[in-house]
Amino acid sequence: MDNLLELMINRRSVRKYSAEPVTDEQIKTITTAALLSPSGHSKYPCEFVVVKDRDTLEKMSHCRVAVAKMLNNASCAIVTIADSDKSDTIIEDSSIAMMNMHLMAASLGLGSCWIQLRSRDAEDGTNSEDYIRSVLNIPDHYLCQAILSIGGLEKTPKPHDINKLNFDKIHLEQF
Repeated sequence: MDNLLELMINRRSVRKYSAEPVTDEQIKTITTAALLSPSGHSKYPCEFVVVKDRDTLEKMSHCRVAVAKMLNNASCAIVTIADSDKSDTIIEDSSIAMMNMHLMAASLGLGSCWIQLRSRDAEDGTNSEDYIRSVLNIPDHYLCQAILSIGGLEKTPKPHDINKLNFDKIHLEQF
């Protein structure tokens, strides 16, 4: 990509992936982008669980009612968790890290999709965070913010139409 705005215009949530595997080098690049994310008060409470095992991805696909099925054909997933004992900005820090990974995946020509966990329900009726904690053995004091599914592009998604953006939402000086 020539610039960040062009990357943002072309980045779309992708739920169908090709059979092309995501390489360890690509995963390292994506997780490096997460570790470079800013953090409130420089506390850096976020940690990341990379999952490539097919059986585990299948179990994880049940973490949300009708939303996480793309994990079944993803090459990998990265779960963003945050230690609630370290910071009071864990939601913000987790969200920034997720967006950095989302953009980095797109810059590498990969598809990705953000799967929200916090305040959501799993297919079995449990809380999505508790469900993922159980599947991945995550301690209770970690917020399970979201999962980023990642895979090769089955097809290139249509970019956003910048002319359809609602610039009336931009207010100068005052509302």
